[in-house]
Amino acid sequence: MLQSYLQDTWVTPTATQASATAVRDAVTGETVCHVSSEGLDVAGAFDHGRRVGGPALRVLTFHQRADLLDATAAAVRARREELYALSARAGATPNDARYDVDGGIRVLRDYAARARAELPDASHLIEGPAERLARGEDFLGVHLVAPSPGLMLQVNAFNFPVWAPLEKLAQAVLAGLPSVVKPATPTAYITEHLVRVVTEAGVLPPGALQMVVGSVRSALDLLLEQDVLSFTGSAVTAASLRTHLHVVARSVRFNAEADSVNSIVLAPDVQPGSPLFEAFVREVVSEMTVKAGQKCTAIRRVLVPRAHEAVALDAISAELAGVTIGNPASEGIRMGAVVSLDQRDDVRQAVRAIAESGRLVHGDPDKVRVVDADPERGAFLDTLLVSADPDAAAPHEVEPFGPAATVLAYRDTAHALDLVARGRGSLAASAVGDDLAWTTAFVRELAPWHGRLHLLDSANMTQTTGHGSPLPALRHGGPGRAGGGSEMAGVRGVLDLMQRTALQASPRLLDSLRTTTTSPSAGSA
Repeated sequence: MLQSYLQDTWVTPTATQASATAVRDAVTGETVCHVSSEGLDVAGAFDHGRRVGGPALRVLTFHQRADLLDATAAAVRARREELYALSARAGATPNDARYDVDGGIRVLRDYAARARAELPDASHLIEGPAERLARGEDFLGVHLVAPSPGLMLQVNAFNFPVWAPLEKLAQAVLAGLPSVVKPATPTAYITEHLVRVVTEAGVLPPGALQMVVGSVRSALDLLLEQDVLSFTGSAVTAASLRTHLHVVARSVRFNAEADSVNSIVLAPDVQPGSPLFEAFVREVVSEMTVKAGQKCTAIRRVLVPRAHEAVALDAISAELAGVTIGNPASEGIRMGAVVSLDQRDDVRQAVRAIAESGRLVHGDPDKVRVVDADPERGAFLDTLLVSADPDAAAPHEVEPFGPAATVLAYRDTAHALDLVARGRGSLAASAVGDDLAWTTAFVRELAPWHGRLHLLDSANMTQTTGHGSPLPALRHGGPGRAGGGSEMAGVRGVLDLMQRTALQASPRLLDSLRTTTTSPSAGSA
């Protein structure tokens, strides 16, 4: 039975295995663990976070909190091989595991460096120059950004069991917020081990990090006005959490990063066979196969000019044909399994729904050639490429959260822009082309529908970090269906988790606040 980490102690739920949820190995189908939150004192954990963890973080300066992030990164790095090994049980290849684990380490270090470079060695921030509010110069206005006396409840998705909690922890620690991590059940055993690594290193203050596995639905009634509910997952669940009566009544700050049908658009000026066309094909195939397509930023819709549709389908299919699928522990495997049999079935159903308006070009939803694994017991899928009617509803509404993408042929630029917008808001979109006028129009029309635009041309195609890679310096989130939230974005993301208060005061008091490094109330807690 998987344990939770509450009030600085590892706790076993009271549930029996029969009443708990079994989590299975994505490759072999064997039971890995059982998950339940039955009998856990979540209310006590929330109180502990606010009463012990919060004051311990708020008494520190931004730079001291940055030291905590560096220490956490060092602790995880020292034992990352253990996390790699566990990730294989979730179907992750070594490359997938590094994407998750090493990515989380990099976010911690990046935020630590940014805090020292961009934030003062103080527990709060005075923003910008003072505004004169009267005829004289003795009544001024500024904005104070200070830590809130609450906590962050992290509700994370299954696809990034290391990166997601560490990314949110980085911002929360700098903002002075303790975290209660709720991992997704299918990969909870990986996050559980991550928390063991961090807590055994003793690098964070008591109460700064807790974890509860299993359902936390009842815990939503425990959230207070100063708390943050940070969610990553499906758009349907995001809508349910956003409208939870207690969350609404208490005005709990809610941040959602939800699924979306992200796009890549090949511009009309890109000729088949050119280096830029080949870069476009590689981008599509990479997004379909890294983590078996289980990324919230992965490309789902591939828009190409109608004249290039056939050659694009052939090029992508040829590249996919070289992808070896199987046991991640075996040599030469490029793509492993999706996280569970249920996830495999969901992808199959979604692909069939999209293919109703077109045809399956590559792969078979029901059959896959697997190396060193049983395709029935493991949650394996072939790489699935669909050609669909661009004006059908399904390609813009249904997301197959796995190794699947749909090619849509557009008539002209206006048609392409309209098709992308039919996704009703996405985390990311890519445009591939050298025509500056075309790309400029793309940005102007589609920026409001996206959290991030990845613009690939002949000048940067060898340096790109990729369509699907969120970066600490840039916003991760998107409007509409993508949840309307925002994570990372450098120091901006940290300040978003803090309270911004307008101060009207004399210059002497403002000068005192600028030079004060710690909060009297936090220091005496």
